Amino acid sequence: MRRSPDRPLNVQPATVRDYRELARRRLPRQLFDYADGGSYEEATMKANEADLERVLLRQRVMKDVSIREQATEVLGQTLSTPLILGPVGLAGMFAPRAEVQAARAAEAAGVPFTESTVSICSIEEVADATSVPPWFQLYVMRDRGYAEKLMARAAAVGSPVLMLTVDLAVVGARHRDTRNAMVGEPSARAKVRRALDLVSHPGWLRSVAIGGKPLTFGNLAEVVPGAKTPEDFKEWVDAQFDPSVTWDDIAWVRENWKGKLVVKGVLDPEDARRAVDAGVDGLVVSNHGGRQLDSVNSTAAALPAVAEAVGGNTEVLADGGVRTGLDMVKMLALGARAVIIGRAWAWAVAARGEQGVSHMLEVLRSDADVALALTGSNSVSDLGPDSLV
Repeated sequence: MRRSPDRPLNVQPATVRDYRELARRRLPRQLFDYADGGSYEEATMKANEADLERVLLRQRVMKDVSIREQATEVLGQTLSTPLILGPVGLAGMFAPRAEVQAARAAEAAGVPFTESTVSICSIEEVADATSVPPWFQLYVMRDRGYAEKLMARAAAVGSPVLMLTVDLAVVGARHRDTRNAMVGEPSARAKVRRALDLVSHPGWLRSVAIGGKPLTFGNLAEVVPGAKTPEDFKEWVDAQFDPSVTWDDIAWVRENWKGKLVVKGVLDPEDARRAVDAGVDGLVVSNHGGRQLDSVNSTAAALPAVAEAVGGNTEVLADGGVRTGLDMVKMLALGARAVIIGRAWAWAVAARGEQGVSHMLEVLRSDADVALALTGSNSVSDLGPDSLV
């Protein structure tokens, strides 16, 4: 008998990739491909994982590693492990109120959750569901007035960190979305194909599409009144990416945001130095998960030079390709203070909700603990170039 597309695997997931497979089976293809895919030929997306795999840990033995500590301080906040759940747009399409479920799992694990501007759940809904306020991710919008309102809303719920995404001056072509008719004007045939894709996943349909609150971008309801679905917001969102943004605009952000400020999307050492000069508190070495400009450096390849360029002048975070706790340890050894994950938690929440995210976080923490022990490290603060071959 053929397995139903949304029937779970008859195994306990052991890795992030197991959760990816569970998500693939449960989600309509158009949504899975949206989360899973990259831009153009997806070369950079693949390199994010492949280059991390090629980084080798330096195994050391006969050291006292009876005490191993993963807790660290990032941007004034104590994390149980150097890990942050990053912003994922449309996450609430993957599971019922997925941002809330992920934020609860992150709080229980002692790590931050970052709310996306284009989340399904609003910043207020996420904050009301947790006792630790989420971080907030913002694009520099053409509508600066509304961007200022979003910053004020994040500040009102106590968000300690604003993550400004700076690598979206224009949007890279994501061919999977084109093939699934998620971009462009779909033909009648494409609309039928999309509808069949949705109804062939009854578990997702019941629990997400028709089983809960309306699926709208909670943070954008004011600017697109009357919108009923994420597609209704698309025209406005696409028009908001601003190619005229420069480092001078950081001053405008600072005027409207009094908390910690991080810029996300830095790959070049010169840009990293410009970020420091602009007065940011941290930067994220990132190629947007391979979803923007293809054929650029993987995060693992770019990270050491960026970390060296800024020294201790700002906190360096990194995302892209982290699938295991070993990957997390490698990123720390390459120069990151903490790592950010996006697809990993999106797959986990799609597969098994809050429980899936909690388990996935525990798997990463356990992996990292083993890596600390077998590299002869007592703390994540011990990790550096000497921890690698």
